[in-house]
Amino acid sequence: MKVAPRRAHRAGGGARTTVEVSIVMPCLNEAETLASCIQKAQRAIAHAGLEAEIIVADNGSTDGSVVIARELGARVVEVSRKGYGSALLGGIEAAQGELVVMGDADDSYDFGAIGPFIAELRAGADLVVGNRFSGGIEPGAMPWSHRWLGNPVLTRIGRVFFHTPVGDMHCGLRAFRKEAFERMQLRAAGMEFASEMVIKASLKGMRVTEVPVVLHPDGRSRPPHLRTWRDGWRHLRFMLLFSPRWLFLYPGLALFAVGLLLSALLIPGPLGVGGIRLDIHTLLVAGFLCLLGYQLVLFAVFTKIFAIREGFHPPHPTLERLFHHVTLEVGLAAGVLMALGGGIALVAAVISWQAVGFGNLDPSLTMREVIPAVVLLALGTQTVFASFFISILSIDT
Repeated sequence: MKVAPRRAHRAGGGARTTVEVSIVMPCLNEAETLASCIQKAQRAIAHAGLEAEIIVADNGSTDGSVVIARELGARVVEVSRKGYGSALLGGIEAAQGELVVMGDADDSYDFGAIGPFIAELRAGADLVVGNRFSGGIEPGAMPWSHRWLGNPVLTRIGRVFFHTPVGDMHCGLRAFRKEAFERMQLRAAGMEFASEMVIKASLKGMRVTEVPVVLHPDGRSRPPHLRTWRDGWRHLRFMLLFSPRWLFLYPGLALFAVGLLLSALLIPGPLGVGGIRLDIHTLLVAGFLCLLGYQLVLFAVFTKIFAIREGFHPPHPTLERLFHHVTLEVGLAAGVLMALGGGIALVAAVISWQAVGFGNLDPSLTMREVIPAVVLLALGTQTVFASFFISILSIDT
């Protein structure tokens, strides 16, 4: 990636001035629309009297986009690593301004309308996201699947999972403070870059605001780079991987609670529910649900610790207080006690078998002893090794 050094520049041949605003456009073969985008941005800069620069983050164009950008006075940053997110990361890294505006180079957004974004940043916002649903979507500008399914569903998931305060999570026109961007530590190389930005800003408690924008039909004669189902899945996958609560913790707690409830009802004896008889087969399933649910809860803890260590998530006060009291030794003690309880129950079951000369047993009776014993033994063993693994994950702290 070729990055120009950060520097001041002369405005109109006069005194040296510092760039306040950098406008970054990711580009991959956008020769049909790039000139229009750059010219609109230039008019906005002149109209508002901004000390600004225009950066075209080129991702390997072969249609003359780079030549067009340079002829119009834009600074070209060549980014070799492929992907929408990669192009933006390269362009933003090279930006000299303390305020950065990013927008697609397909002429679907009007760069002449960046004034409200700059005003929000100057008023103290860290991230300003455009909202196409409040600003307006022109006919033919957005496929129905994006407008009525993809964007609303993914935005709603973002609000539920991460409490993101936006109504259009994937608008391509947005602005942010350069220092806030650096604190986000974004890494996504593809289209999920847009989700990662809003999610991390929300998790880090940054001030996020919205500005209505109008979405126009893009001016290209070729299909867009965006692939509906592939990129939609990438956004959803990123949200799930970034939220151990919803991916692991809540499903795990639900499964464990159901398994525990069924076990408590069935260990004393069979249970009839609306003409249906629940017996040891259901108890076996209940034991499996307890094991599976407990594993998912442990996965949630592992993932959260790793995410905090790697800077994906901010430190979690509740988790820190929990680990202050629940040390390796406490976890080992709890695991050993559970395993010991399961082992004792299993020995009791063997003694019951011995009482009949190790002959035939009634499964409906003996399995009520064996299943809880084995489950408790397995849970204790899992707790012991999970305690060691958590300690390994936290070893540097």
